[in-house]
Amino acid sequence: MNTRMRRAAVAVAAGAMAVSLAACGSAKEAGDKPKDSAAAGDAIKVGLLLPENQTARYEKFDKPLIEKKVAELTRGKGEVVYANAKQDATTQNSQVDTMITNKVNVLIVDAVDSKAIAGSVKKAKDAGIPVVAYDRLAEGPIDAYTSFDNEEVGKVQGKALLEALGDKAKDGQIVMMNGSVTDPNAKLFKSGAHSVLDGKVNIGKEYDTVEWKPENANTNMAAALSALGKDKVIGVYSANDGMAGGIITALKTAGLSTLPPVTGQDAELAGVQRIVSGEQFMSVYKPYAPEAAAAAEMAVALAKGEKIDGIINQKVDSPTAKAVPSVLIPVVSLTKANINDTVVKDGVYTVEEICTEKYAAACAAAGLK
Repeated sequence: MNTRMRRAAVAVAAGAMAVSLAACGSAKEAGDKPKDSAAAGDAIKVGLLLPENQTARYEKFDKPLIEKKVAELTRGKGEVVYANAKQDATTQNSQVDTMITNKVNVLIVDAVDSKAIAGSVKKAKDAGIPVVAYDRLAEGPIDAYTSFDNEEVGKVQGKALLEALGDKAKDGQIVMMNGSVTDPNAKLFKSGAHSVLDGKVNIGKEYDTVEWKPENANTNMAAALSALGKDKVIGVYSANDGMAGGIITALKTAGLSTLPPVTGQDAELAGVQRIVSGEQFMSVYKPYAPEAAAAAEMAVALAKGEKIDGIINQKVDSPTAKAVPSVLIPVVSLTKANINDTVVKDGVYTVEEICTEKYAAACAAAGLK
């Protein structure tokens, strides 16, 4: 892991993990003992299955952060066996089968499709392999779950859009670009956003974007502009930064010289740069280090046969499981005003990475040095 990533892991984990670890204590601090001494030990295999590689976060943040934390918790003896499904649910199910065959001790699964993974989760459980649902609440008999407060994400986005629109919130129509229906988080983002926006704006068009793909968001946005009229669209709710990029391209292609405010999520580098330049209004900064640390800590404890009561900070219901032990991490609204105090301060990006030649003037105006 490079120096910047180590800073991110240390700085963010030291702060936000307080909600899940400092307040509750670790499993060892709670005095838990391994239930199976044969399972206890540091030489464990952790199967890590991530859903796709189009979104920058998975390869750049989640994977290395989880690997680092597992190494810390196992004194360098634990092994992370990694697979990426590249947005294919069938591939991910096959990857689970392979992990079971390879006799991993625990699985961390970020599901491509939360329903489609349920059968594979049951296979793992039947094989005696605990499953930690990561970032998305997988269905089936999962043992633990960690993510962000996903309804709050949608609320944060909705509030930011209302703030940007001000007293002109009903002077036109907004377009809502939600995420993929196969992602349970997308439903929560959507619900949270609607709870804030309904009745306060006119929603002209709304889409559930297939596979979260920016090109699909671009196509949908072009259709919305054609149906509503480009001058009638005063704002766009975009559930993440990747789609925001496709949306903004569609707005520019339509010939809009002044772009309406567009939301986002994930604080991707390209999204942060668009915020600096004024093309995108905001993103949601989700500190990946504490989420990754929580997943690793729960996975290692489960692999060793230890309880995780001292790690969790609440319990969550899935469509197939009740009171799943969970760690939920708070989120932050990221705008031009707090880039220095969030992603730069936490070491996610350096000013040099954000402020390339193309964005140098905008960075100077925003006080990024």
